[in-house]
Amino acid sequence: MGHKPNTETPASALHLSLLQQITGRSVSSDSLVYSYKRSFNGFAARLTDAEKDKLSGYEGIVSVFPNRIRKLHTTRSWDFLGFPQNVKRATVESDIIIGMLDTGVWPESQSFDDSGYGPPPQKWEGVCQSSSNFTCNNKIIGAKFYHGGRNFSEGEVPSPRDSQGHGSHTASTAAGDIITPASLLGLASGTARGGVPSARIAVYKICWGDGCWDADILAAFDDAIADGVDIISLSVGESSPRDYFEDPIAIGAFHSMKKGILTSNSAGNEGPAPGSVSNCSPWSLSVAASTIDRKFTTGVRLGNGKTYQVLNARQGTSINTFDHGGKMYPVVYGGNAPNSTGGFNASMSKDCSSNTLSKKRVKGRIVLCDSVNSGEGPAAAGAAGSIMLAQEQQLVASNFPLPASTVSGSDEISRYVMEKRNPTATIFRTVEKKSEASRIVPGFSSRGPNAITPNILKPDIAAPGVDILAAYSRGKTATGIEGDKRVVSYNILSGTSMACPHATGAAALVKSFHPNWSPAALRSALMTTASPVSRDQNPDAEFAYGAGLINLKKAANPGLIYDAREHDYVEFLCGQGYNATEIKLVTSKAVDCSKGGKKIQAWNLNYPSFTLSGKPGGTVKRVFRRTVTNVGKGHSKYKAKVMSSKELKIKVNPKVLRFKELGETMSFRVTVKAKLKQSGIVSGVLVWSDGSHKVRSPVVAHTLQ
Repeated sequence: MGHKPNTETPASALHLSLLQQITGRSVSSDSLVYSYKRSFNGFAARLTDAEKDKLSGYEGIVSVFPNRIRKLHTTRSWDFLGFPQNVKRATVESDIIIGMLDTGVWPESQSFDDSGYGPPPQKWEGVCQSSSNFTCNNKIIGAKFYHGGRNFSEGEVPSPRDSQGHGSHTASTAAGDIITPASLLGLASGTARGGVPSARIAVYKICWGDGCWDADILAAFDDAIADGVDIISLSVGESSPRDYFEDPIAIGAFHSMKKGILTSNSAGNEGPAPGSVSNCSPWSLSVAASTIDRKFTTGVRLGNGKTYQVLNARQGTSINTFDHGGKMYPVVYGGNAPNSTGGFNASMSKDCSSNTLSKKRVKGRIVLCDSVNSGEGPAAAGAAGSIMLAQEQQLVASNFPLPASTVSGSDEISRYVMEKRNPTATIFRTVEKKSEASRIVPGFSSRGPNAITPNILKPDIAAPGVDILAAYSRGKTATGIEGDKRVVSYNILSGTSMACPHATGAAALVKSFHPNWSPAALRSALMTTASPVSRDQNPDAEFAYGAGLINLKKAANPGLIYDAREHDYVEFLCGQGYNATEIKLVTSKAVDCSKGGKKIQAWNLNYPSFTLSGKPGGTVKRVFRRTVTNVGKGHSKYKAKVMSSKELKIKVNPKVLRFKELGETMSFRVTVKAKLKQSGIVSGVLVWSDGSHKVRSPVVAHTLQ
């Protein structure tokens, strides 16, 4: 229903009254799942389809949408980013509060120890939903859980305590304390730390075993904004994007932006499909995942003496903390061991999916599988281990509930197992190696273009999201799969879920140096200082990594920023076709979206990237208008430099910007003409430089499919 209600009547009473009008019956408070009133206006309620349709036509309603379920986008990384432990930090870092909307946290983790911390910042207005199994401290200064009136499933903890592991992992990545040593049962041993280890954490548990519900997400946003957080981190999304006013994350992020709070989102794990990035709003930060310079390899030795190990980046990949001790086990091919009594045949059991394997034929043996799986099938059948054949390069090392390795690039293992009378093998414990395949966006990371607004580049930026060690919940085993007995304090996970808190920590770091910067300014600082990423290794280019890989050494001193405020986004929404009535409800301000009113097209939103689109094989031309603010040196001169592919022509006017003081703004135009391909993108970069700062912005032209 838009902006926060300005009335003495309690919002929940107004919401109940509206429900009674809609339903034509007396409505109890049980029918009202949530009443959103602290930061914006709205409610979640149980309605029939007919009642929903009737409500949609009422005056004062921005949007009505079903309560859909979303899913989670699930140490060395900070060093890889060139951000050492002893880096210069702001004295007010401990006043920064990061709101983590996730699965909760494991409060006893060393990463959340509050030794040496003072009381919470005075601006904090949140609460700690304490219970018999959860208490806050001066590190975790607040915690709440949201469950929307649903029944709790078996194993779910009705408190902010994390029983999934995901929330502890993301929170410690963003703002965990400095812990040495930390490892997963000896793997990835070293120092675990967050980007802003002195910052405070506010926990909003919105995700459970069945996922993350829209109504809970909005309730958490409503509280986090009012509680006084500085940054909101949300590693959650759908498989496909939704219209801004029907997307609870975009809605929550808009109201956060109005209060000066940046929302950091994971881009999604639906890649590499084009247009799969799910968090697309221009007032938030969308983060893709990238690899770091570390890989985990797991050797396999066959009975014929051949060892498949670190032959190249594609072979013997997994996270295996088990140790066969060199003992050779008999090997059986999954296709030769179907659970026929359960109705499965060889075509089903060859991939070793759950319940497809015969326990009698598999127990005590290593099972060879034709594809990579969770390991649940082999483990349930009593296998001593599993060798999984991967069809392509494995950039991500997966954790399994039994000794396992994924091997690609060779069919020699299959020939040995199929042709040898009594094949045997052993699986070694994983070892950590230096990887040359760094700064690569893995296949799972969602790609652009932006399906909602094609002329706004998404994702915005990339951050480490592959094989990341961070805190974990001791209420869940290392994999969560039945039969896995390993309970760990730190775990290695991959996903844009892991990338998002890296960007969150980076944004919080910049915020600690510049407390008054807007969310757009923080995003601009991260994007324009990002490190270039190789297009040769990432054929989807900017649709994979956005502006590049976050660079924390430069982000706090970007030189120039592309700023935007609420009125800019309002004019953008007008340009996108939203009507004045809808926008006024959201912003509480009078808006004119008529032909003569103030509205801007997407390409003229003051964004730190330049994107244009057109028909396949055609030529498209666009003039972009931008304004930059000087935050570097008082007297400075910036010169424009462009680099692009031959299909892209970029002209900048003026080519030189001369500033006389800090805070001064200057505007310029960029004219881009592009010869489009049948599919994909052509791209370049605009760099403003004064000799000490390089302010980089991607320029992207793509085809509309």
